[in-house]
Amino acid sequence: MSTETVTIHAVGAEGDGIARGPEGAIFVPFTLPGEEVAIARVKNHGMPMSWSKTSPERVAPPCKHFGPEGKGGACGGCSLQHWADQPYQDYKRGLVIDALKAKGIETEVAPLFPCLPGERRRVTMTARLTDKGVVLGFAQAGTHQIVQVEECPISMPMIVARLEGVRKIIGALGSGSEPFRVAIGATLSGLDVNILDLKKVDAKKRQAALDIILKEKGFARVSIDGEILVEPQKPMLDFAGVSVVLPPGSFTQATVRAEDAMAELVAGHLAKSKRVADLFAGTGTFALRLARKSAVHAVEFDAPALAALDHAARNAQGLKPISIERRDLFRRPLLPLDLKYIDGVSFDPPRAGAEAQCHEFARSKVAKIAAVSCNPVTLARDLRILIDGGYKLKSVTPIDQFLWSSHVESVALLER
Repeated sequence: MSTETVTIHAVGAEGDGIARGPEGAIFVPFTLPGEEVAIARVKNHGMPMSWSKTSPERVAPPCKHFGPEGKGGACGGCSLQHWADQPYQDYKRGLVIDALKAKGIETEVAPLFPCLPGERRRVTMTARLTDKGVVLGFAQAGTHQIVQVEECPISMPMIVARLEGVRKIIGALGSGSEPFRVAIGATLSGLDVNILDLKKVDAKKRQAALDIILKEKGFARVSIDGEILVEPQKPMLDFAGVSVVLPPGSFTQATVRAEDAMAELVAGHLAKSKRVADLFAGTGTFALRLARKSAVHAVEFDAPALAALDHAARNAQGLKPISIERRDLFRRPLLPLDLKYIDGVSFDPPRAGAEAQCHEFARSKVAKIAAVSCNPVTLARDLRILIDGGYKLKSVTPIDQFLWSSHVESVALLER
């Protein structure tokens, strides 16, 4: 380890400040462009110790757990709480612009749709049992140390208010000193908690946890590695007037406002399409909305998610027909022949993107495509394939739903 003073010239794609050293870039968390910082450096990573010059864009972080002086250590849940709103939003929009430029795509990128504090409806924390009780929070950046979370300004208040209840539940179920994960989701009927990576839980521990859950208020379901322990109420979400019962461990968009903004862009673009394919459909975030105006073919590999979508569609009023197909789109993308009667497509893949599927879109005659992505780099790659295949990029809108992080969603609209 060495100590030195560096000048930060940019914020990188992972949210760390970047300084130039004689051997290349040095990554320094919690810093901003123009700042002069004394750091303790190990290889190409530095931890700030003191500032001789600070940026006028620096603001006081709203959470006491944030930063090198955070209580209990620097919580790794956020990386950019110290940056003022406008430059922070410009940075996130810039991530999308830079990714597109790297693939030779020059287009106007809309202003970032902002995320507000207290909107995050799902978080995954880390827990460990200690001699002093349960530690529940987020891992300190770059370490395995868990920072006990007492407040969390990104999360919905109903999650924060019940963290003590979650600690009681996992205290009853856990054993040993190995860390495990706790996925907490806010639903219309209460919290949906899925505890992951636990060692074998015996009947006595299950009963003790069950007694706690039934006494605590505000829990819809508690599962262990996707196996339901108890479900006082079905965890429900509403997708534009359609109620969906979530399977344990199912994916949901991180905030309701961001989901609604993305869905509005997608549905508006495909409003005149008679038959739409919704790929990587999940539990129906887009499919159920699109079915208000179009017949929808929903394709998803996760069987429980697809079953939840199908159940919701069958019990909803005022929808056009929704057909479902379980299919691994990475191994078996829809072919042009499969798309013969489809005139609009939406897709929202994992971070890896939809490269194989986009090659098939490029060979098809589908008129309109709405691409939703959580990774600007793979989105740019996929858009390059579609543009080279004859599609015209109409718009790109970045959307923030992971507040004070370096992650950014985007919706890109294309047509032939």
